[in-house]
Amino acid sequence: MIDPALRERLVNHLGQVVGDRNPFFSFFLHFFVQQYIQQEFSRWGEVTGHDFEFQGRQHTNWVLNLPGRDPSRPPILVGAHYDSVVGSPGADDNATGVAVLLELARAWQGQPGNSPLRLVAFDLEESGFVGSYHYAKDLHQRGEPLGLMLSLEMLGYCCHRPHSQTYPPGLDRLYPSQGNYIAQIGPWQSIPTMVGLWRGFRAAGVRSQWLPVANQGRLVPDTRRSDHVPFWDLGYPALLITDTANLRNPHYHQATDTLETLDLDFLTQVCQGLLWGLRRL
Repeated sequence: MIDPALRERLVNHLGQVVGDRNPFFSFFLHFFVQQYIQQEFSRWGEVTGHDFEFQGRQHTNWVLNLPGRDPSRPPILVGAHYDSVVGSPGADDNATGVAVLLELARAWQGQPGNSPLRLVAFDLEESGFVGSYHYAKDLHQRGEPLGLMLSLEMLGYCCHRPHSQTYPPGLDRLYPSQGNYIAQIGPWQSIPTMVGLWRGFRAAGVRSQWLPVANQGRLVPDTRRSDHVPFWDLGYPALLITDTANLRNPHYHQATDTLETLDLDFLTQVCQGLLWGLRRL
């Protein structure tokens, strides 16, 4: 079920992206990763920069629009942040999301799905979703519709040991104790979309669990920890796709968040499943 060529490309992307990418303390690697994203995006279409200001400095979200089979549909936006916290190589957080984003561009350009696809590499997620906030706000002010927003947030850590997965209070009774699935988190109105993506993940051989939330996830604060949040708050349909971060991965925001800790077969299956599911939305 695992595409070896896709796995190799994901590993190559990770080799370029993994490293301390904090924009304030690791400027040169942060800049290099931006150049790499632009280079890879530009292989498949015209890349545009969405600039915004934060603390007196200009920052950029990088955007690639790809057509779908039905141009009348509003686009599906898939985003992943490329910054990291100070002192962490950020392999899972969030080099895995960036790697999958880049491979979605390749796959969609060759075989598009029903809807147009907009890929966005966000900056300053670790500073409080700053890049995605500015992008979502600008979309909203222009009255631009989205069919769906997906935030790719940590996709490569998998553990089959019992009790390797933890949860916010109460959810442990509803979900597995093994951290070997990909999670989908979104408003209850998005259940049909989550079911469609679940079918794609199942076809790729990876387990998926979904958590419907109400009131933009405010009753479960752990669901409000990535770039989907500004879109939720402005009324856009949005989902978080994640391996659940520190609820599973002991290397979260640590110097040990390295390539060697990732399950690359799991990451490849997540990428395959996400692509299959997206093409049918």
